Amino acid sequence: MSNLKSTERFSDRVEDYVRYRPDYPTALLDWLRDAHGVAADWPVADVGAGTGISSKLFLDAGHRVMAVEPNAAMRTAAERWLADYDRFDTTDGTAAATGLADRSAGLISVAQAFHWFEPESTRTEFRRILRADGLVAIYWNSRRLTGIPFLEGYEKLLLEYGTDYVSVAERYADDAFMQRWFGQGYRGTAHFDHSQRLDFDELRGRLMSSSYAPKPGHINHEPMMAALRVLFDACADEGRVSFDYDTRVYVGRFE
Repeated sequence: MSNLKSTERFSDRVEDYVRYRPDYPTALLDWLRDAHGVAADWPVADVGAGTGISSKLFLDAGHRVMAVEPNAAMRTAAERWLADYDRFDTTDGTAAATGLADRSAGLISVAQAFHWFEPESTRTEFRRILRADGLVAIYWNSRRLTGIPFLEGYEKLLLEYGTDYVSVAERYADDAFMQRWFGQGYRGTAHFDHSQRLDFDELRGRLMSSSYAPKPGHINHEPMMAALRVLFDACADEGRVSFDYDTRVYVGRFE
């Protein structure tokens, strides 16, 4: 993990991250409530909260949220964006050392950041901060790689021009890993359709929000931008492309 600099690699991409990264479907929140009894009065520890996209999902549903985020630029962006929510606070912490009190979280929320965490130290810390009747929800938007020419072309573009794309992409967990990670406390999983409709400028911003997209000045940046333009022009419908995801969520506790 250390060679990927997980707590630093998004510092120069914050504005693109805020503007162009997808949110999460409200069906995920409905499932947590209907299938697992998560109520609006459960305090949420949103670990690896980034710029606050996942925190906003729970704030809008009435939860009190403590966002744990080690990257100062991303944490500041979350504080600025969500300043109007009086039930929102942030703290400088990591998955292995959140700084939160024992048994303080009704729900531990981890969105896109989970694949950066060290599994064993994270589980130890989550066990400490989770109350006895609480739950952990791990979820992320998994970009679809096939099905339509745009998605297949975008994957090819990342493989050709991305800096460490393969190393990052291979870090996403599968169902078997998540079941082992939760152990006997595993409670279930669900998948939801999700998508963004993006014009070219939005698509460019979405690409540049990714830590493996080479920045201006890198030898691969201009060729990547040219290839993105060609791909967009070939696939756009009424000036937009569909950037499609499967949103995966895993729920459990520690027993």
